Amino acid sequence: MDVVLNKKADVSRIYLPPDANCLLSVADHALRSTNYINLIIIDKQPQLQYLSIDDAILHCQTGAGVWKWANSGSFSEGKPDIIMASAGDIPTQELLAATHWLRSNLPSLKVQVVNIVDLMSMYSPDQHPHGMDDSKFSELFFDDVEVVFAFHGYTSAIHHIIHGRSHPERFHVRGYQENGTTTTPFMMTILNQISRYHLAQLAINKTAAKIANKEEMNVKLKGLIQSSIDYAYEHFEDHQDITNWRWSAE
Repeated sequence: MDVVLNKKADVSRIYLPPDANCLLSVADHALRSTNYINLIIIDKQPQLQYLSIDDAILHCQTGAGVWKWANSGSFSEGKPDIIMASAGDIPTQELLAATHWLRSNLPSLKVQVVNIVDLMSMYSPDQHPHGMDDSKFSELFFDDVEVVFAFHGYTSAIHHIIHGRSHPERFHVRGYQENGTTTTPFMMTILNQISRYHLAQLAINKTAAKIANKEEMNVKLKGLIQSSIDYAYEHFEDHQDITNWRWSAE
């Protein structure tokens, strides 16, 4: 069967809903839209929930935003020490877990959390009609703060999208690296260096903030990575601390 699309059909959206309510919102939009190419990327596992349905709808309409409830430290009058950003359900889960680890172990570190649900919003407006202008981009990512970015797909995609933005070299993207096998879910994140411990380690090493016990934190995180690997090999599953993890403001 031939499908004929008009000129408006070249408008596309790539959705990476981070939780169940965002999935409901983007699915509703995709099913109602016409002359769009909609791609929704989601896994087959039960989805966690971070946003209320109203907040999820607003977040999906905007395409990207700061999750202030996940920020740590106080920087209302200044800049964060590091920005933790994600696009995708598993990357978001691991990034939030990394942020929680930083909050618990380095409470003075000022962290801003950004989530991208519509990948096309990362483009500039002259490249895509849903793209954000430089002022909005700076609101999310500032202009000179290091960014740890956890992504569902190939890292080169993000580098391509942010080309031309202010100091794009400050974006440290982690995503799919063609590393995987028949193993546990968390081991897959370790193999691709996108686990919560890898992301926390990256934040510690890339932030411009002074961290007196940086080496101690790195050793601790390396130990957590190795213990996760050892547990998976011994028990053929991930530790319950990993599988049962849920976001908490504590």
